[in-house]
Amino acid sequence: MGPLEFIYYLGYSFQKSRSLKNRKRLPCRVISVGNLTVGGTGKTPAVMAVAKEAKRRGFLPCVLTRGYKGKAKGPLFISKGEGALLSAAEAGDEASLMAERLKGVPIVKGADRHEAGMFALREMTSQLSAFNPQTFLFILDDGFQHWKLHRDLDILLIDSSDPFGNGRLLPSGILREPLREMRRADIIVLTRTRKEAGFDLARKDLESEIRRYNPDAPIFCGWHEPVGFRTLSGRDLPLDILDGKPVFAFCGIGNPASFRSTLAGINAEVRGFRAFRDHHAYRRPEIGRIIEGAGKCGADWIVTTEKDIMRLRDFDIAQNILSLRIEFAVEKGFYDRLFMEA
Repeated sequence: MGPLEFIYYLGYSFQKSRSLKNRKRLPCRVISVGNLTVGGTGKTPAVMAVAKEAKRRGFLPCVLTRGYKGKAKGPLFISKGEGALLSAAEAGDEASLMAERLKGVPIVKGADRHEAGMFALREMTSQLSAFNPQTFLFILDDGFQHWKLHRDLDILLIDSSDPFGNGRLLPSGILREPLREMRRADIIVLTRTRKEAGFDLARKDLESEIRRYNPDAPIFCGWHEPVGFRTLSGRDLPLDILDGKPVFAFCGIGNPASFRSTLAGINAEVRGFRAFRDHHAYRRPEIGRIIEGAGKCGADWIVTTEKDIMRLRDFDIAQNILSLRIEFAVEKGFYDRLFMEA
């Protein structure tokens, strides 16, 4: 362990110890969705999928999120289930995306998730004739390291394409925590799985590594399924609209290679590609260069992610920009196990 990595580990250990001593519990069940690494595992689609399934099974789910990089201070509602109440700049791009996509599911922003949960309960139960704690369900977005709040179930997402980087802690690697902390997970999902040559062997190797630290948690395979495109005006278009078409793509996400791979998988001809840092705040000159680059390579369409498009709403930009809509899919049995355990 290098000196910078050791300093990070000391800070991490102190923060974890202090948080666990002051851990609080909400009067309803809490499911956490998180990871061990910085960015790239697909937490936001997974959170949305869990919330939708919870609602389908008769729960009243509420998402608790810190709203990363959102300027608004919580606790407050990003959505009451009827669309976004705040801009992406105020709520954060991922939280804003959830607010747009999740209908009938409240989303509450707050750095202290216990405080945010109690705020949500006060607001929501005031509109009900009776409160049934068995019906309410909190989903903790990016919660694996939020030790301050007790959770009934921890879902750990691991990116199968790059599970642990070089195996070192920040800032020397991509790990937020040591690998041994996988032992806290109740359910593990390998995301970005692909049924291609060598995958089964790679999965066995990854599962063997996981079992060194967590011998008991069930392991499921998950993937991110492209389902269509959306224009800036909100019109949905089918996936095959880009079949064989030249495109210029850009993104500011944790795993830009996965986005490019997804476009190739739907037979788009990617003639140009620009990757920015995760949660990148775009500036007008950058958008101008993207449009210019698309013109130079003869692209019919400019394509980005749903998360990125949230940060572009205030720009007057080209109308041939599309966002790729993604949904989280997972092996059969995951949701039965999840809601049995919760």
